[in-house]
Amino acid sequence: MKVGVSCNRLGAGGGLERYALDIARELASRAGTEVGVYARKFDAGVAESLGVAAHRINVSWLPGKLRDRYFSWKLQGLRDGSDVLIGCNRVRGSDIAICGGTHRGYLAASGKAPRQSDGWQIALESAQYADAYRVVAHSALMREELEQLYGVPRERIALLYPPVDTRRFSPVDAATRQSLRRQYGFADDEVVLLFPSSGHARKGFDLLANAIGASGLPITLAVAGRPVGRTLPRVREMGYVRDIEALYRAADFSALASDYEPFGLVGVESILCGTPLVFADNIACLEVIRPEAVLSFQRSAPDTLAAALRRAVALVREGRARLADPRAMLGYDPSIGSHVDALLELCAEARQHRPGGRTQSVGNQS
Repeated sequence: MKVGVSCNRLGAGGGLERYALDIARELASRAGTEVGVYARKFDAGVAESLGVAAHRINVSWLPGKLRDRYFSWKLQGLRDGSDVLIGCNRVRGSDIAICGGTHRGYLAASGKAPRQSDGWQIALESAQYADAYRVVAHSALMREELEQLYGVPRERIALLYPPVDTRRFSPVDAATRQSLRRQYGFADDEVVLLFPSSGHARKGFDLLANAIGASGLPITLAVAGRPVGRTLPRVREMGYVRDIEALYRAADFSALASDYEPFGLVGVESILCGTPLVFADNIACLEVIRPEAVLSFQRSAPDTLAAALRRAVALVREGRARLADPRAMLGYDPSIGSHVDALLELCAEARQHRPGGRTQSVGNQS
């Protein structure tokens, strides 16, 4: 079977970029599967190392607001008609459309009024969902948004939680963990909350930093990602970290307070490393994480966050914070192999549904 994967970038990154890389790697390893990737950008050597055909669609010369639409249009003329196309970005002609977040849902959660450029994104997104044989929702929250905000019938939605590299994200013994804490400069009596983020405002940085600063507790918010831009009490910047799994293992908890989080792979990665969570209760990955692995709080209720922070310190002091059996804390199989098995079943159905594997567009291509 020929499978096309469309994405903004094939390389090391977060969110759907990393998802596209993970599934392309796994698809390419399967006997009888030929993979072509269509992307704006390819990290050096990545396509070659995976054994996938690279098709670059250059959009850098366009204004940012027009790039999605041009990419989608250009893709139609480049792709092999025998491909079953998995769309990990906003593109028409996807046989399998991946929904790791919706633009209408984001605007509603953030309270933003849509602008003209938002309308363009929503129109392209809506067309992608309408054309696709199946839309893969990465959480029940996304399935609900697809139904309520885009009118996608439930029978056309496949709920598949996103995968994680379970070999990379795994626990270590107590001695190794202590060595990691010393490496990062964490004191024995310091409770470390890891905040992995590329978009601090959306991930709730201010909410967490202010609550920790006001708590009077020996908590450090360790920020992995872009600079904070200002000095704050109880906040330590770790910079960009390639081996984020080491930081998960060294931390006592991972923390997020996002206003909109369609899944939140950070939560699953942290759990697999044996590190529990201090998470806002609207973060969708909590659908598949056992309650005993989470200290949850409401973004709109500061007292609930304060209580979660106090409880976090108490659990660390009592020696009861670490997760003894991380995999038992998850309500699904997070392996990439299992996820790609499900995707290939959908691809086979889509190819059968569209004879010859050729994408037959639904609706107007304008």
